[in-house]
Amino acid sequence: MKIKEILAVLEEMAPLAYAEDFDNVGLLVGDTETKSTGVLVCHDALETVIEEAIAKNCNLVVCFHPILFSGIKKITGKNYVERAILKAIKNDIAIYAVHTALDNHSQGVNKIFCDALGLINTKVLIPKQSFIQKLVTYTTPDNSEKVRNAMFQAGAGTIGNYDNCSFNTEGFFTFQGNENSNPVIGEKGKLHTGTEIKIEVVFEKHLQSKILKALFSSHIYEEVAYEIYDLKNAHQNIGLGMIGEFETEMDEKDFLYSVKDKMIADGIRHSAFLGKKIKKVAVLGGSGSFAIKNAIQAGADAFLTADLKYHQFYEAENRLLLADIGHFESERYTKNYIVDYLRKKILNFAIILSEENTNPVKYL
Repeated sequence: MKIKEILAVLEEMAPLAYAEDFDNVGLLVGDTETKSTGVLVCHDALETVIEEAIAKNCNLVVCFHPILFSGIKKITGKNYVERAILKAIKNDIAIYAVHTALDNHSQGVNKIFCDALGLINTKVLIPKQSFIQKLVTYTTPDNSEKVRNAMFQAGAGTIGNYDNCSFNTEGFFTFQGNENSNPVIGEKGKLHTGTEIKIEVVFEKHLQSKILKALFSSHIYEEVAYEIYDLKNAHQNIGLGMIGEFETEMDEKDFLYSVKDKMIADGIRHSAFLGKKIKKVAVLGGSGSFAIKNAIQAGADAFLTADLKYHQFYEAENRLLLADIGHFESERYTKNYIVDYLRKKILNFAIILSEENTNPVKYL
């Protein structure tokens, strides 16, 4: 199996188009045409993890955090990033990062977080904006079903928990082909009129080329008329953070002790107790201070995230319990999810969970 075949499975799990613009996801090091000997899944692709991959005969390292994040002009081994990259290149090891592509997925980092806590009725906290497009096209009644189904198979027509969604209207058309035309209906040089079906479907914008290919291949006309619009609708199933609720409310202190136990956190920093029960909880794995206001607006009783600064605890405004459980801790089960996903999709192949603890934060 070539590395590119494994990457295709990873992109099914976490489409790179879902990633934030600031991020650096996908293949960071390596050749997609190389035959893979095994996959090592980790949280951070540090030098010790590359050494583990060498020892376990894995030439593809799949990491959550991208080891290459910002611009780099030299690779001389002077810091932990350059040492990891050098070792990977010297040993023909590819590195692939998922990061916010999986953060934004409805079954990704924050759903994993919610499931670990036992939250139910979960939904995205900050739906992704400017990600939905709409395609409008026209064809004959006899060709309409074929066109619709082709676009559905390419990924169009999915709205929340529903697929194969479209709107269809019947109308009156006219056309006249010039001397170079080759019309399927009517004759060139003559005005032709008839009945057409107008088909409207929505889709995630990264699927545009795939859907257009399906449209053109299934349509009977020589010239296919179509329009594509950017929609302002937020994508309710893609985005950062998640909010859910417990079946039974609990005291604030009991809640934090439960979080500490389930997320294996060595310490939790939190805002002042408010003397209220905790039932509705917002989460955002990793650095999530920017979402405090979103958690408040969503009516959360508590917001769990990481990397909060001193003054950011004031932003709780006595409206919710704000807790920093640690960056690594809030994402700790992500690599397990990736391993489980790959093992289900790629049978009889070495998919290995890294044994390296790459959490840089230690506690007394």
